[in-house]
Amino acid sequence: YDPAMHGADWNAMRAQFAPQVAGARTGDEFRRLMNLMVGELNASHSGANGPAAQPPFTGRIGARFERVAYESGGRLVFSEIVAQSPLATDADVKVGETLVAINGSRLAKSSNVDSLLAYTVDRRVTLRVATATGVERDIVVRPVSTATEKALLYRQWVEERRAYVARASNGRLGYVHLFDMGQGSLDQLFLDLDVQNQGMDGIVVDVRNNNGGFVNAYALDVFSRRPYLTLTRRGQPSAPARLQLGQRNFDRPAVLVTNQHSLSDAEDFAEGWRTLKLGPVVGEPTAGWIIYTSNVSLLDGTSLRIPFIRVQGADGRDMELVPRPVDKLVIRAVGESYTPRDAQLDAAVAELLGTMKR
Repeated sequence: YDPAMHGADWNAMRAQFAPQVAGARTGDEFRRLMNLMVGELNASHSGANGPAAQPPFTGRIGARFERVAYESGGRLVFSEIVAQSPLATDADVKVGETLVAINGSRLAKSSNVDSLLAYTVDRRVTLRVATATGVERDIVVRPVSTATEKALLYRQWVEERRAYVARASNGRLGYVHLFDMGQGSLDQLFLDLDVQNQGMDGIVVDVRNNNGGFVNAYALDVFSRRPYLTLTRRGQPSAPARLQLGQRNFDRPAVLVTNQHSLSDAEDFAEGWRTLKLGPVVGEPTAGWIIYTSNVSLLDGTSLRIPFIRVQGADGRDMELVPRPVDKLVIRAVGESYTPRDAQLDAAVAELLGTMKR
């Protein structure tokens, strides 16, 4: 998108890397050199990736295991059962119990669980589980794909954050998280605002770890719309016309939470949030990865990502390589994510409740 190539002499770069590429013996070596060359542009989103890998085929049952029990004796003791996973919905399995066999194969320290669950997605699998006292029983589950398990883990994480904000605000504030800036996340935002948050005094909007997409303008509309009519059906409570007509909006106080892993369209969202004065921004400045890119496929299956549109903020300056700032800087301590505490959410709740008092 930049005719000056961010200051790089692009023809000189080609001359420098051409003999190295000519000596590449594998596709991976070729792509590594291409990425080094593209890296000289210092442009976000850019790079080369290999052909799409074979999709994962291992069935997932929705469990995490105790590390110490496995490392010390090879025992697979359940430390967590993922909400709505096969173990949570198909079987009565509890944390602290032990997985001892899969489809009749007893597990030893050398057993490979992934191999035993290969090609079992949506198929009947019999697991033998032992209680803490050693009593064994068989349960039957239908494993899900890796993608499904990841989605379940994510929704569990969201519900945990929602409960955290509710506790920290004494039930006054709601919470929504945008996983990315895709249509699916926008649809989920509509659902969360309708079902979970319309009765709250305010809301925490979280775009941490959001890697972007294309729907920032549509998501911002939800929070920037203001009521102008009230409709009352006979015998029913009054409600804003937008909601009754099916147009989602949230017109109460809000706070935005960002971090250094909020990328691309999530940063566009943060820029719009600040420009439209929708509320304070708490957390860490965003990544500064703010250009539009497209994919080009090469003959060997390599996918090359190329920037082609410059993005400028409300002040007319380039946003690429310029992180979006925060009003209140809060950096989570190393290791905090392994504890029950979330300092950025604590600060967001305090900031929003303080704003509502003023």
